[in-house]
Amino acid sequence: MSSESPDGGLAAYFGFGGTGGSPAEEKLTDMKRRKTIRRLWTGLGIVVGSILFNYSLGVVGFSLGELFTQIPFFIEALGEYFPPTTYYGVPFVDVMQYVEFIRAENLIQASIVTVSIAFAGSILGLPLALFFGVMASERVVPYPFNFLFRGTMSFIRAIPALVWVLILIPLGGVSPFTATLAIMIDTAGYLGRLFTDELEEIADGPIEGIRSTGANKPQIVSFGMLSQVFRQFIAWIAFDLEHNVRVAIGLGLIGAGGLGLELDIQRKTFNYTEMMACIILILLLAGSVELLSQRVRSYLRDDEDVETTGLLTAVLRAPKKILASTAGRRE
Repeated sequence: MSSESPDGGLAAYFGFGGTGGSPAEEKLTDMKRRKTIRRLWTGLGIVVGSILFNYSLGVVGFSLGELFTQIPFFIEALGEYFPPTTYYGVPFVDVMQYVEFIRAENLIQASIVTVSIAFAGSILGLPLALFFGVMASERVVPYPFNFLFRGTMSFIRAIPALVWVLILIPLGGVSPFTATLAIMIDTAGYLGRLFTDELEEIADGPIEGIRSTGANKPQIVSFGMLSQVFRQFIAWIAFDLEHNVRVAIGLGLIGAGGLGLELDIQRKTFNYTEMMACIILILLLAGSVELLSQRVRSYLRDDEDVETTGLLTAVLRAPKKILASTAGRRE
C-alpha cells in the first residue's frame, strides 16, 4: 500500500511531479508546468517592475505630500487661466480677454508660421523619405546593402527634432528656418521607415508581371512596386504632416517661432490668461489639421464602409460620434 507524500503532491500540483504512465497524464503535467512557469515569470516581472517604479519615483522626487501641498496654488491659478465674468448675470469665462490678446499679439500670424514650418519641412523631407524608403527595401537593394539606408534612417530617428534644431544652430540660429530643416530631416527618417514597411508587404504578382515584359529596374520599382502603395503613401504623408504640426509647436517652445514661442514667452512671465489663449489656439490648430488628415486617409481607404461626408459635416457630427464611441457603439 503506497501513500503520496505531501511534498510529492505539491510538486505534482505545480507540474513538477511524476508524469505518470498515460499520454493524457503527461499532457496534463506539462500544462501544469507551463502554467506554473508563466506565473513565476509574471510574479518576477511584477517584483522587478515595482522596484524600478519605486526607484523612478525617488529619482524624479515624486511626493504625494508635495502634490497635495501645491494643489491650492494650482486652484488659485485656474482663476487666471479661466478669468471669470458674467454674461446677462450668468457666471462664465471671460472669452473676450482671450480674443483681445490674440488680436493684440497677432497670434493668427503665429499660427500661420507654425503650419508653414510643418508644411515646408514635410515637403522638403518627402523626396528624401521616398529615396531612403525605396532604397531600404530588400526588394530593391539586396541584403545586407539595404541596411546602409535603414541604418541612416534609424540614426535620424534616434535624434529628436528638438535636438536637430540645436545641431543646426550654426546655420541660422534657433529660428523658423532651422526648425524647417529639423522637420525635413525628421520626416526623412520617420516617413522613410513607413514607406519601407509598406513596400515590404506588397504582392509579388504585379512585380513579376512588369518584369516579364522586359522592364528595367527603375520601371519595375515605379510600375510594379510604387503603384501598389500609392494610396498608403498619401495616407502616411497626411499623417506625417499632422505629426509635424505638433513638432513645430514643440520647437517653438525653444525659440523656433510660431505659437510655441508665444506660449513660452507667456509662461516665463506667468501670464496664465495669455497662456490659455495660446493653448486654445494650439488645440484648434492641431485639431483642425488632424481632422483634415483623417478625412484624407478616410477617402483613400479601400474599405467599402467609408464615410463620404464633407469636412463641415464631419466637424458637426464629431461630438455625437465621441459620445457614441464612449458608449461602445458606432453609427
